[in-house]
Amino acid sequence: MSLLPGPRFLNTVLLGGSTAQKLRAAAAAGFAQVELWREDVQAASPEAVRTVLDTTGLQLTDLQVLLDFDGAPGALREAKRTEARALLDMAVAVGAGTVLVPASTDPACETQQVTADLRWLCARAADRGLRIAYEGMAWSHLHSTVPSAWQQIQAVAADNLDLVVDAFHLFAAGRSVDDLLGIPADRIALVQLSDVTAQPQPGAVKQQARHARCLPGTGIWPLATLVQRLASIGYAGPIGLEVFNDTLNAHDPVGVAEQAMTALEAVLDERRA
Repeated sequence: MSLLPGPRFLNTVLLGGSTAQKLRAAAAAGFAQVELWREDVQAASPEAVRTVLDTTGLQLTDLQVLLDFDGAPGALREAKRTEARALLDMAVAVGAGTVLVPASTDPACETQQVTADLRWLCARAADRGLRIAYEGMAWSHLHSTVPSAWQQIQAVAADNLDLVVDAFHLFAAGRSVDDLLGIPADRIALVQLSDVTAQPQPGAVKQQARHARCLPGTGIWPLATLVQRLASIGYAGPIGLEVFNDTLNAHDPVGVAEQAMTALEAVLDERRA
């Protein structure tokens, strides 16, 4: 029996093949949802994506990703807002209800502008009936931890802005599940799981994050502890895998998706947690 009841998702970054092949492989493996990348849509079309979603019954956890938006330096701000509008419109076109936005990684981030930028983004999303999922990454400039990202969400005070909890960014930064203390379960938009075979070293975190994560249960991180903490606070939202792995990406997507589902259900099994 699973500790967490929410829908299972797979981030398509794990899978090789065409957009349609990725979606069909995820559905065949039993995933209810996928995290879809803008590049997946661009490689096909919004109409083609929706056709496969309708055929398979898959839903979209989110569309990603809007990088370095909050606090974009003045000369880039309007270009970033144009990009944001286009991504929000793409989300509507493919039927996604949420757009994922990591906290800025730009060293030139204008920190005093972050709150205003996120309020602008949430307002544009609300106009389209969308939500924003905000993620602090281990190398984000201002908000590199879960507590810091949550504080920023509270400062924005938008009803459609929620938090992403990503195991990679939590544990790569040397943090613990105590970072979830005080965060309401219903303000967590989604939870992304992955593992590593060796703790990321300073200066190599981004490289490992984008090329050498591994499936849960094949690495060293206390994912069962994270699952238990989420269960204890009553989290019932989407739970899934975001695994950047060059080796698995080169294999047959059907087999990889099956491996991914087996790994996810194992870490969610209360008998093993």
